[in-house]
Amino acid sequence: MLQETHTARVLRLRGDLGVWFVILLELLTFAILFVAYAFARNREPALFEAGQATLDLHSGALNTVLLITGSWCVARAVQAVRSDASRAAGHWLLGALGCGGGFVVVKLEEYAAKAQAWSDMGDNTFYMLYFMLTGFHFLHVVVGMLALAYLWWRTQQGAYSRDHCHALETGAAFWHMVDLLWIVLFPLVYVLR
Repeated sequence: MLQETHTARVLRLRGDLGVWFVILLELLTFAILFVAYAFARNREPALFEAGQATLDLHSGALNTVLLITGSWCVARAVQAVRSDASRAAGHWLLGALGCGGGFVVVKLEEYAAKAQAWSDMGDNTFYMLYFMLTGFHFLHVVVGMLALAYLWWRTQQGAYSRDHCHALETGAAFWHMVDLLWIVLFPLVYVLR
């Protein structure tokens, strides 16, 4: 007689629940900013069209590629740790940090090119919202990079394994949120006319 054995499979949310609440709060905050941007654009379409024409679409597209590639690297790092390949995970995290660093450099160059617009921000709704949205996102990229740097350091120490990668999953969730926000922000601010 064959006896069936059923293995209970426990589904769980990857990462720390507290960070998921932070992610939800951040997504709601950005949603409010996106809605404010849409309403302002609807009220002043000519101003927004003129402002968007001054943005470098190629820089925005490059930053999109950098963040998507960075997210891919983070996902590969988590996958590597789950396969008990901490050394490979460290390399993937360095790749993600490199992509984040590339984003920061490109964005800072873009901000430098918009120095005059920064001083006109109080008189120009487009630039006020542009700097608010991209600046707030930029801050999240920097925080995400600090988290990734810490996770890389802990990975180098052998802190993570197949059965112990909760912190790495938490950092990955935050980084993916940063990527997701840019995927919405880029077309909204740079592309849609």
